[in-house]
Amino acid sequence: MNKPQPLAGITTQIVETPRLTQHVYFSGPADGVPVLFLHGNFSAALYWEETMLALPEGFRGIAPDLRGYGWTEDRLIDATRGMRDWSEDVLALLEVLGLERTHVVGWSMGGGIIYQLLADAPARFLSATLICPVSPYGFGGTRDVQGTPCYDDFAGSGGGTVNPTFVQLIKEGDRSAADPNSPRNVINAFYYKPPFQSAREEDFLTAALMEKVGDDRYPGDFVPSPNWPNVAPGVLGPVNAWSPKYVLKDVPAFIAAEPKVPLLWVRGDSDSIVADVSLFDFGGLGKLGFVPGWPGDEVYPPQPMIGQTRAVLEQYGPFEEHVIANTAHSPHIEKPAEFAALFHEFIRK
Repeated sequence: MNKPQPLAGITTQIVETPRLTQHVYFSGPADGVPVLFLHGNFSAALYWEETMLALPEGFRGIAPDLRGYGWTEDRLIDATRGMRDWSEDVLALLEVLGLERTHVVGWSMGGGIIYQLLADAPARFLSATLICPVSPYGFGGTRDVQGTPCYDDFAGSGGGTVNPTFVQLIKEGDRSAADPNSPRNVINAFYYKPPFQSAREEDFLTAALMEKVGDDRYPGDFVPSPNWPNVAPGVLGPVNAWSPKYVLKDVPAFIAAEPKVPLLWVRGDSDSIVADVSLFDFGGLGKLGFVPGWPGDEVYPPQPMIGQTRAVLEQYGPFEEHVIANTAHSPHIEKPAEFAALFHEFIRK
C-alpha cells in the first residue's frame, strides 16, 4: 500500500533503535521543545500531521508509528506485558533521538501507553495530554470505578472481542462503504460525530489499513471461557495488551509515580468508544440488547470507563479535564481550533 506523501512542513524518517526500526514523523525546528504524539488503535502517526503543524512556534513534533501499526517494522506484541512493549519502544526512540525530556500526547490506546510511561520514567516527561484515553484499567471486563473484574478470567476482554468481519476487511485492505463494518464506515461512524468527515479520509484510511492483522497480531489470540460472553484474553496482540488481565496490576505504580507530571485530559461529549456505556464493550452492548445472554448489571454492567479514568487521575494528582462539545473519539481532528486552544495553553505553562 503506497504511503501518502506527508503534508508540507512534515518530514518522515526511518529510525533504527535497539528494539525495532520505527517510522517517525517530524515537524518544527530540530532544536524546538519536543512534543511526542502517540496514536490509537486502527490509526497511525499520520493522523497527527495537522496537530503537529499547528504547534506553537518553538515546538518540535515527533510522532512514531507504534509497533504493529503504520510503516514501522512488524514485531509481535507480548500482551502479557500490558503496555510495556510500546512504552519501552518509545523510550528507546527518545534515547536514539537524544531527547532527555519531552511533552507527550496520547490518543485512545496512546493514552494507555502514557500511563505506563509515567509509571516507568516520569522524569522524562514535561507534561502529558490524554485525548479520549483508554481507561487505566484497560478495555472490557471490569465493573466499577475501582476496576473490579467481572470474572476471574477477565472474560469479555482481549482478542476475542473484536468483530471478525471488521478484522477480515482490514486484512483484505477493503476501502468500500458497502458493509457497515467496513474500515471506512467504522472510522466515520465512531471516530467522529456524524456527519463530520475528515478532508483527509483517504490518507487516514490508508494509514489505518497498515495495521498488522492475524491471530498473533491484531486483534490477538483468545481462549474460550465458561463465563459470558465466552471468550477470555490470549497472550499476543494489541487488544490483549490492553485487557485488564495485564494492565490492572500496573495502575498502583502509575498512581504512586514520582515526580508528578502535569496532566491534561480532553474528551468528546459524544464518544461511544471510550464511554461509560461503550458500544465496543460487551457490558454496554449486552445492556443495550445487542449481545444475547447478557447476565445483567449485577454480574456484568457496562464498564464505567470515564468514571474509572477520573477516579485514577484523582489519586494520581492534579489534572485538568475538558469536554469538547459535538465531538466523538477524535476532538483534535473534529474541532482542531478548540483542541489547540486548550492544548497550546497547557504546554506553554
